[in-house]
Amino acid sequence: MTEEMKFFMYLLEYYSAYKNKKTGDVLKEWEKGGIIKKIYDNYWVYHTERIENAYMDIDSLMKTGKSAW
Repeated sequence: MTEEMKFFMYLLEYYSAYKNKKTGDVLKEWEKGGIIKKIYDNYWVYHTERIENAYMDIDSLMKTGKSAW
C-alpha cells in the first residue's frame, strides 16, 4: 500500500470523526462530489500541514469544487 493511500484512509477516518459521520457515508459524499482524486492528489500538501487545513480544503471542494488555496 502506498503512503498516499495510507494517508487517504487516515484522512477519511479523521475527517469522518470531525464531521461526526460514518466513514462510508463520507466516502459516498466524496464520490458523489467527484473529489476523491483531488483529495488523493493533494497528499503532499495535506500531510505536511495541520489536519484542519485539509478539512477546510475538503469542505471547499465539496461546496465549490475548488480548493481553498
